[in-house]
Amino acid sequence: MLKRFLIRLWRLAWWQKGILAGLGALAVVAAGYVALKLYGNTQSNSGVYIGEWFNNRGDRAHLITTREQCPGAPFLLPSEGFIGLLWRDPDGPYTVLHRHSGIDIFGDGDPGEVPVYAVYEGTLTRLPEWKSTVIIRHDDPLHPGDTIWTYYTHMASEDGKTSFVDDAFPPGTSEVWVEQGTLLGHQGEYAGDALAPVGLHVHLSIVKSEPDGSFMNEADINNTLDPSPYFGLHLSIDGKPDRPIRCVAEH
Repeated sequence: MLKRFLIRLWRLAWWQKGILAGLGALAVVAAGYVALKLYGNTQSNSGVYIGEWFNNRGDRAHLITTREQCPGAPFLLPSEGFIGLLWRDPDGPYTVLHRHSGIDIFGDGDPGEVPVYAVYEGTLTRLPEWKSTVIIRHDDPLHPGDTIWTYYTHMASEDGKTSFVDDAFPPGTSEVWVEQGTLLGHQGEYAGDALAPVGLHVHLSIVKSEPDGSFMNEADINNTLDPSPYFGLHLSIDGKPDRPIRCVAEH
């Protein structure tokens, strides 16, 4: 009887030790994440402007970048609004280990109201499973002969039940020619996860090509390009530019 009791006591001790070890590991992970976030905040000024945008809805005009094409730049912004997160931005929900791969333009309106346009001429594709997304293949205007892609997403309702992609581009659309300024859809709040909602905006990335000419995974920043020279705007977080973002020639 005593032996059985001692065995149970030993097992309980090991179980408790395992629980404590697990809690300790979680604490280390949590502390590391907080440290990354705090460090990221020193590398970005976007959070201040994003807070102002959402907390002062009646005074947004001074943060908005218009769609006027910058001198000498081939691309035209896909949407009018506040350019919040920038390329390589570590501000939340991103970190210095997982930086933002494009730009987020927050429109001043309701879901399904703020238009999104093609930034440049090319051929548009929408994969069958894409609820809120299209991608356009371009001959790179800054490096003729190279193929690049522009990727647009979040064009659906928060629950994903209503797509705001234009009816001209149903799921399964492949290689349809579009001109610069073609209406692609409207800004939405769909993030793919109802438990992780996002504010109304459109995300745009400039994506590199695989060796076979197909588009790379845009979620990896190494597969994307700095959009600044294509738009003539300072769209990289490097240097922590003021908002609204203005044409480089205006500085």
